[in-house]
Amino acid sequence: MCQAGTGGGAECQKRPLLPATQLTRGTAPAYGKGGRAMADTIRYQVSDDVAQITLDDGKVNAMALAFFEGLNAALDRAERERPGAVVIAGRAGVFSAGLDLKLLPTLPPAELARTMVAFGRIMLRVFTFPIPTVAAVTGHAIAGGAMLAFACDLRFMAEGPFRLHLNEVAIGLALPTWAIVLAQAAVPPRRHTEAILHARAFSPEEAFERHIVHGVARPAERVVEEARAAAAPLAALDQKAYAISKSRHRAMVVKWAAEVLEAEIGALPSRATIK
Repeated sequence: MCQAGTGGGAECQKRPLLPATQLTRGTAPAYGKGGRAMADTIRYQVSDDVAQITLDDGKVNAMALAFFEGLNAALDRAERERPGAVVIAGRAGVFSAGLDLKLLPTLPPAELARTMVAFGRIMLRVFTFPIPTVAAVTGHAIAGGAMLAFACDLRFMAEGPFRLHLNEVAIGLALPTWAIVLAQAAVPPRRHTEAILHARAFSPEEAFERHIVHGVARPAERVVEEARAAAAPLAALDQKAYAISKSRHRAMVVKWAAEVLEAEIGALPSRATIK
């Protein structure tokens, strides 16, 4: 992953999380496990110096190992091509509902552990990405979906009956340190208890009032347009200075989260208890 530096002059290192299949230029799918295309569920395209990564599995954008590999491949491409900014968008009505809780209990222990480690590492990679990132929260962003939105530098949410919800405590799962780090960066301190510990679900308007998102798109169909508009001035920033400053700004918390990531995965409940 792109690890934040630990010293004053350290720069963000580019270390791919997982092997990524080479992508062609233009609009193209990312690739998942074994190099097979993910049926265009993660798309990448660039216009006006802003890369857009669109998550769309036709359902709820549930996260599993292939999802993380595909997102990682899209980020690899952005690091190679160096657009000025990156927008991560979902499909209409759903940004992501988080981990695939139907699949996870069926995985062998080693595969489950690999999936959960990949989950933490890709989210930290987004959080430390050397290019400005903006989330176009196109609908529900629950659990891992909320974490992905929190990992981005800015967040714009579509209006509507949607939830931004870090729900782990409500369903009996302790949040990993890396997820708490992302939430603390995105949620103002006075809202940490309700968002992180009390598993409070926020409507788009509530998230905006609490300064968790930077705008609510009205109508909802404008959310990607508004996210791209917010990305445009970020694309004009000096990219090297941005990457180094971001790395230094987040170095201490990322180092802390990365150091305990695998140990916390090892302490997760058995697969039979993940519901």
